Amino acid sequence: MAETPQNAGKIAVIVVAAGRGSRAGGGAPKQYRDLMGKPIIVRTIEVFQAAFEKNVPKALIVPVIHSDDQDIYRRCVAGFSGIATPVIGGATRQQSVKNALESLTADRPDIVLIHDAARPFVTTDLIARCVSVAASDRAGVIPALAVVDTLVRHSDSAKLETVSREDLYAVQTPQVFRYEAILAAHRATGHNNYTDDASVFVADGGEVTFVEGAEQNFKITAVEDFQRAERMITNNCTDVRVGSGYDVHRFEPGQSVRLGGVDIPFGKTLKGHSDADVALHALTDAILAAIADGDIGSHFPPSDEKWRGASSDKFLSFACERVRGRSGLIGHLAITIICEAPKIGPHAATMRARIANIAGIDVSRVSVQATTTEKLGFTGRGEGIAAQATATIKLPEEIQD
Repeated sequence: MAETPQNAGKIAVIVVAAGRGSRAGGGAPKQYRDLMGKPIIVRTIEVFQAAFEKNVPKALIVPVIHSDDQDIYRRCVAGFSGIATPVIGGATRQQSVKNALESLTADRPDIVLIHDAARPFVTTDLIARCVSVAASDRAGVIPALAVVDTLVRHSDSAKLETVSREDLYAVQTPQVFRYEAILAAHRATGHNNYTDDASVFVADGGEVTFVEGAEQNFKITAVEDFQRAERMITNNCTDVRVGSGYDVHRFEPGQSVRLGGVDIPFGKTLKGHSDADVALHALTDAILAAIADGDIGSHFPPSDEKWRGASSDKFLSFACERVRGRSGLIGHLAITIICEAPKIGPHAATMRARIANIAGIDVSRVSVQATTTEKLGFTGRGEGIAAQATATIKLPEEIQD
């Protein structure tokens, strides 16, 4: 992986996310849609955070969003640090970027990267190469790929005119500029509807340097692009891990037990600091074991009053987010509940659906089974319930670069 040059100075990254994404089908704008358990804009921001992880000071990330998207944006980036207050975009992409550039005038960066939020597969290597050229060159820098497909022009007369591919390139982002130069270009070009910042820069007399782009750095635009993106993520997760978990809770007087996120009427309840959901506790530990990330007690210690009576879906959701934070996938979750009573069979389907909902996976990837110990041991004597679980997790072989 190429290193970000130390002579680049102060860096800002403008993530353009103010579009409506109408070609991507109905629903939320594409940049906020879920892509294998994580919003697209979050995947994009994470790549830039990784690219500048060693920089001091860190690169400032400046999202540009539509005024209607403030609530959904806040939900998507909750918990992130190092992100500026979002800038409200304009009627065109050009105006949106100008708004972001103007927001930086009080603390001006040396170099600014401008990137489409809907390009989540940009690589840290491409980012570093663009910044390296920009740090040593007064020109703007744009990644581009030579056009290899045959191009034709179709007229109303139904005639096909072949267009020469020579010197034709498909332009990508991030496009990288000296801050003062690109700010001046945006101010000088007014409200012309340029579709990328290199065009704005050249219109003001600037020059651009091309660097080789990356095939995977495509812009998610149409419905089919989501399918391509899902295949890319799945194909990248080739490090298969299996973790196991086990938990036990004793009975105490009560009216119901919570198992697998479901309340089951019963003449007793399970004793524990939280809701004592032995099934979800075992499953949480199995997921954490698969990614070698401690256990439930290390993240949610029973000595902490904050977790007294807490619903265990919080623990399972946390473990699943830890997997997604490593760009991983949850392949399969399986639980075996060990008890003489209550009967688990009538509730297994509901448990599966609840676990699938918490984990954000299809119910076909969740198994809930039950068994007894033929009246042997503490479960056989009806003193409590045990659960064992396994989790199959897929992680990338290495961080994308």
